[in-house]
Amino acid sequence: MAELEIDNAMTLNQAVVGCDLMIHFLSGPACERLRDMGFCERMQVRKLADGRNLICSVCGTRMAISRELADQVMVAPLG
Repeated sequence: MAELEIDNAMTLNQAVVGCDLMIHFLSGPACERLRDMGFCERMQVRKLADGRNLICSVCGTRMAISRELADQVMVAPLG
């Protein structure tokens, strides 16, 4: 099962708007900053908008993050 989840992993940038996702891991120089913002492993996130910045919902809070930060968040679709 874990291998299947890893096979479905993508960056938050690559995810489709409106999808419910599970954060698998953070990878990159801003990991601590992302964790401070609420992007933690095994958290659920929903991508709400895709533009110059991404808007997503984590823990019931909407926030905008840069594409550079979104590239460091590895997610997989729920369900």
